[in-house]
Amino acid sequence: MDTTKDVREFLRSRRSHITPAQAGLPAYGGTRRVAGLKREEVAMLAGVSTEYYARLERGNLRGVSESVLDSLSRALQLDEAERAHLFDLAKAAAPAPSSGVRRARTELRPSIERLLAGMTGTPAYVRNSRMDVVAANNLCYALYTDILSPATLPLNLARFMFLDPRSRDFFVDWETLADDFAAAMRAESGRSPRDRALNHLIGDLAAGSTEFSTRWARHNVRFHRTARKTMHNPLVGDIELTGDALELPGEGLTLIAYTAEAGSHAQDQLDFLASWSTTNSSTSEPSAAKPPAG
Repeated sequence: MDTTKDVREFLRSRRSHITPAQAGLPAYGGTRRVAGLKREEVAMLAGVSTEYYARLERGNLRGVSESVLDSLSRALQLDEAERAHLFDLAKAAAPAPSSGVRRARTELRPSIERLLAGMTGTPAYVRNSRMDVVAANNLCYALYTDILSPATLPLNLARFMFLDPRSRDFFVDWETLADDFAAAMRAESGRSPRDRALNHLIGDLAAGSTEFSTRWARHNVRFHRTARKTMHNPLVGDIELTGDALELPGEGLTLIAYTAEAGSHAQDQLDFLASWSTTNSSTSEPSAAKPPAG
């Protein structure tokens, strides 16, 4: 990945999102020629010279101290994910150590497999940093009917989201989730800029999906920690669940678990899916099931 271009466009995009009023600067008469803050205004807020900030915005973060990055984060009013991304971009600007490439895991420890299998009332899957689903439990297979199965693993969620037309039918709030996916992948690219497989994936998505390339160009970043998702399941119809991401320390993997509020219609739907998944094989016809009344 071209980190110089990433730095340049990220800083410009963040600068364009902040008005002088939001930055606490006085409003002056006349028409401003730029959206958001000017370079000299960011430099003043960050406590650096305009020439120095211009160098940073040209994409040169090599050797920048943490204190300057902190000041720049405050000046641009970066949130937690954006600040982390800026620091990742600065790390990427440094010479790469010989062992600095982080590899995405595709295998699971038996104990994690047992943990997944034991979550009989909670749909759950494990993915790596590139959004490859490497394992899932039976209830998750039922939730992702006709999409996830032991035979389809590993399945890349980003490819499914942007390159598989079925995703628009499955994810009811597709536009919002597409924003989240692209922003999460932008954050991961900052953490692992030398990951060839990740760069290849991003290139495929940009070439194959204008929806992805448009979102990628925004340089938004986001942590993929929790989200409410509405999915369309052929067995129970639309089901709204909360997905939470649980990091597996030292594994480079993340467990995603879906839950519903106790006593809710979504919980009734989950209970039905759990019952169906224990009494039907993967080849059973969904039309044979009788979902709970909505």
